[in-house]
Amino acid sequence: MPASGDAYAEAAAAELAPYHQPFADAGLVIRPRPWDLAEDLWPGDAAATLALFAWGYHTQVDRWLAMLRDWPAGSRLLNPPDLLLWNTRKTYLAELAAKGIAIVPSLFCDADSATISAAFDHFGVQLLVIKPQISAGSYQTQRISRDMTPDFLAPDFLPPNFLANAIIQPFVASVGDEGELSIFFIGGTFSHAARKVARQGEFRVQPQFGGVFTPLVPGVEIMTVAQAVIAALPVAPLYARVDLLRLADGSLALIELEAIEPDLYPGIDPAVPARLAAAVVAAINNP
Repeated sequence: MPASGDAYAEAAAAELAPYHQPFADAGLVIRPRPWDLAEDLWPGDAAATLALFAWGYHTQVDRWLAMLRDWPAGSRLLNPPDLLLWNTRKTYLAELAAKGIAIVPSLFCDADSATISAAFDHFGVQLLVIKPQISAGSYQTQRISRDMTPDFLAPDFLPPNFLANAIIQPFVASVGDEGELSIFFIGGTFSHAARKVARQGEFRVQPQFGGVFTPLVPGVEIMTVAQAVIAALPVAPLYARVDLLRLADGSLALIELEAIEPDLYPGIDPAVPARLAAAVVAAINNP
């Protein structure tokens, strides 16, 4: 379910390539359909729809939310619409924190100069990360320091309305050494894990920013935290990625739970597509 457009179609074809044969082996055929062409999205001949490649939803938020709210009861969407709705706005982190999940310290607010200035003192740090509450791939995410705050708040520095509905967090230095720890669950069980380390001088871990991904064998501490996150979700996911960072005090905290469009990193573990295919078959056979 990628977005429409030639660029998305080409990228979707490349991303889907590792999945075709394992899905065929499981008796399934994959047919991409753009999520933003809703009239073509609910075919009667499809056993299920995967939202795994629902790219660009964060730039068409109203359309995305309307599609999920209107999803027909008789058409299977994986992950379920209620979970995708919940996962769209990153205020879900506050809900998980209320359930006892440790999260990277976060302020959810309409940021302004006073709020940002106060956040440095609130967290006791010199560096902050500010991002939209609805975002993907580090879209419009900024790292700022105390000494650049006046320039950051200048009228022409940011796109319009960037600071509305923001998350303000302290910069977590471990992203550049231990890295962001991504734990994947498919079909309700642990599948695989990856370590994502930001390149020197960078704070974003995505490959387009120079991040390096390597396989990870998670220990008991990591698995305990990740499994607690999955158990706290309001709807059981068919697939999900739990992203953890180590805070300055040595504890692990959730930076993101991705249930909409996580790259499952089949390059890290080539068995991932077959695992996902088995989970889809199980979901179709057990409504």
